Amino acid sequence: MGKIKKIFRYDNVGILFVLPAFVYMLIFVGYPIIRNVILSFQDVTAANLVRGDKTFILFDNYRELFADSVFVTSLFNTLRYTVLCLVFQFVIGFLLALFFNQRFSFARPVRGILLVPWMIPVTVTALMFRLLFATDIGVINYILRSLHLIGENIEWLTTPGTAMFALICANVWIGIPFNMILISTGLTTIPKELYESASIDGANKIETFFHITLPLLKPTIESVLILGFIYTFKVYDLVYVMTSGGPVNSTHMLSTYSYKLSFEMFKYSKGSAVANVLLVILLIVGVFYIKATTKGEEEE
Repeated sequence: MGKIKKIFRYDNVGILFVLPAFVYMLIFVGYPIIRNVILSFQDVTAANLVRGDKTFILFDNYRELFADSVFVTSLFNTLRYTVLCLVFQFVIGFLLALFFNQRFSFARPVRGILLVPWMIPVTVTALMFRLLFATDIGVINYILRSLHLIGENIEWLTTPGTAMFALICANVWIGIPFNMILISTGLTTIPKELYESASIDGANKIETFFHITLPLLKPTIESVLILGFIYTFKVYDLVYVMTSGGPVNSTHMLSTYSYKLSFEMFKYSKGSAVANVLLVILLIVGVFYIKATTKGEEEE
């Protein structure tokens, strides 16, 4: 009883508030991850799943994966897609944040409207862009034909190069508000007195941007880029709705290829192995994010 009373002391009351969330994460996040790791070291397919014959084959699934051309293509596609999306959405989001940081009448309402793409469910955005890039009834082709820039309709979603372009456009549309709002928040933390002092000393806007704004925004920029990488790298629903990994595996990401192996080809162990590769990459990036945030807190 004495030990129980110590746990329920006022000093330890925080543990009681954290405990439900910890149990929830342990059951619904921790257990599936551990089970998935174990599954990736076994040979489980639709043929032996019912029989319960789960033979451990250790790293054979991973050896087969890295010899699989579709997996290599998926890994390359995921990296290329993530980097290109990050570049465009960060640059545009940064410019919009600088623009709306200026004092003018409609800054706040317009900035609020620009947040709408981020608030819309991803599947809805994917369906919208699928219609925009449709071959016969798509708005993009209609506009290009009206401007006489093309003679025939472009098959955006059924051609390898243009399909990836359409996916990047859709994700950039979603990611711009996220980048804009976080960078805008970072800009509000910069004291106005620094800009006033720099102006008195004769510094122009370009000099204040590179010597005041960018250095003081470094922690914010690091957080935005790392979080953006995590959110973009694990993309699934956007790709699945728009292209389902096609055409000819040209837009397969690690997440969509894992789904295809597990639930279309019924190679559950190989599918879990792909998911684990995705998990390891995101864990590494997550460690960098934690180090970046804790470093900023220590400096403060």
